[in-house]
Amino acid sequence: MYWEEETNEEQYVVPDDVVDLLFKINCPTLPVDHAWDLSRAINEQLPWFSQQAGAGLHIIHGADSGNGWERPQGSEDLLHLSRRTRLTLRIPKHRIEEASTLSGKTLLISGHSMQIEEAKHRKLGMTSVVYSRYVVSSPEWSEDEFMSWAVAELKKQRLRFKKVLSGKTAEIATPDGPISTRTLMVANMPIEDAVALQEQGIGAHRTLGCGLFIPQKDF
Repeated sequence: MYWEEETNEEQYVVPDDVVDLLFKINCPTLPVDHAWDLSRAINEQLPWFSQQAGAGLHIIHGADSGNGWERPQGSEDLLHLSRRTRLTLRIPKHRIEEASTLSGKTLLISGHSMQIEEAKHRKLGMTSVVYSRYVVSSPEWSEDEFMSWAVAELKKQRLRFKKVLSGKTAEIATPDGPISTRTLMVANMPIEDAVALQEQGIGAHRTLGCGLFIPQKDF
């Protein structure tokens, strides 16, 4: 006889092999499209960052809306950041101490000063729905072609999921030309698979903020 008990997800403990390291910052404004300059400034301080497997940079996004305020969309528009805004790096646990040396540094991003303050780390989200604002896509692909690629990549990682949804397109400016991206939501996942996707990501340019997943409310 074969008997498989149901997984008790309430007892699942999120591993800390990969974590998010959140820095307090003093940075009143940043351009909306700041990924390249911010990543370059971080790599100047942490030369290993762009070569480290599992490392990524969360683009500073701010709120989409609130009290009638809408996040600006133009690449040269400015984000006005509050003191609650954090600079967040996704890194392997063994890099926490080295990455924390950013504290006390001042970065210059497109002429905007970012003072890096103290940091704390947190585990990845315990969730069944994850979302990435920027997943690299070929500019020639239709949404259906992008979805076919994304589903194939998720299956290649042997992840279990029931729903995948793509949405907005965006471009990230680089000296070699713009990188085309699309949003991607993956839902109805076992929690351990959702954590694995947060750890592994999908696609290229993680240190430019692409392919990194964060917890999302159910839909």
